[in-house]
Amino acid sequence: MRTTTGWRATGPETVARTQLTRRELRPDDIAVRVDFCGVCHSDVHALRTHDEHAGAPLVPGHEFTGVVTGTGAEVTAFSVGDGVAVGNIVDSCGTCAMCVAGQENYCRSFPTLTYGGTDRVDGSTTLGAYSREYVVREGFAYALPAGLDPAAAAPLLCAGVTVWEPLRALRVGPDNRVAVAGLGGLGHLAVKMAVALGATTTVISRGDGKRDDALRLGAHSFVDSTDEQRMAEVRDTFDVVIDTVSAPHDLAPYLRTVATDGTLSLVGYLGQVTIEATDLLMGRKKLSSSGSGGRPGTAEMLRFCADNGIVADVEVLPSAQVNTALDRLRRNDVRYRFVLDMSDLG
Repeated sequence: MRTTTGWRATGPETVARTQLTRRELRPDDIAVRVDFCGVCHSDVHALRTHDEHAGAPLVPGHEFTGVVTGTGAEVTAFSVGDGVAVGNIVDSCGTCAMCVAGQENYCRSFPTLTYGGTDRVDGSTTLGAYSREYVVREGFAYALPAGLDPAAAAPLLCAGVTVWEPLRALRVGPDNRVAVAGLGGLGHLAVKMAVALGATTTVISRGDGKRDDALRLGAHSFVDSTDEQRMAEVRDTFDVVIDTVSAPHDLAPYLRTVATDGTLSLVGYLGQVTIEATDLLMGRKKLSSSGSGGRPGTAEMLRFCADNGIVADVEVLPSAQVNTALDRLRRNDVRYRFVLDMSDLG
């Protein structure tokens, strides 16, 4: 086994530095020196729900960039020294209809997650990228395009592809009016991407505090969701509403802003929701959702971001400050994504 250093859960809110083991390289594996790893709300949730007595350790981290340091005997796509990016899926069955269609994120036998997943070969629990090294199948690593800052690019592999998936599935382009509900880690990237796709883009946010940020990010207009008059003015307006709000909330106000035959796509909160059928009926409106992205879509997203100069707005902290990052994330004290610099792990 290979040894490395990383950050392991020690309770519902904290991690501690520890030694970790990785598998030896299989023929189609690459070893990656993890340079930058994003901190996601999913990490906070995983820590909160982790049972430390269940046996398998929890090492979070599923959006990272780094450099290839070793390759298996059958690897052809990468060489030592190549810059790479890895997201929240590191394997899938490869044979079901979804995998064949390039939607490994919807694998019928469930994709193997970067952490907390089950390795398809040896049955071990995957350990995430709050670590100095990660070992991954070459097919689930992506070439990091030249010109993308590796720290600011790391969140593209989770937050970025999560909003890219519905934007592309709904064929957003210059003829569309798009609204992004919520301006956080997901929302700010949805704004950048929608604008780059040519859509007339509006941010809907609770209160007026993020108006300047929304316009700086490229949004053409801003709507305070607590302003009843402004919400009435944009009723039946948007072809696509990307709802990135991460907490339980009423969908009705957002559905009312959707135009006839338009779509409200949920990507922020994926728990149980309740809607009135008439909110869909009045305008043949659609409610959809999506999660992460398959391999072709993720590669396409990275190329698009490189071509359009899109990266996340990040605050980079040394990995030794990971607990500070997690605590501040719980309080939504970040604009708009924390990224850990893993170089302090050696």
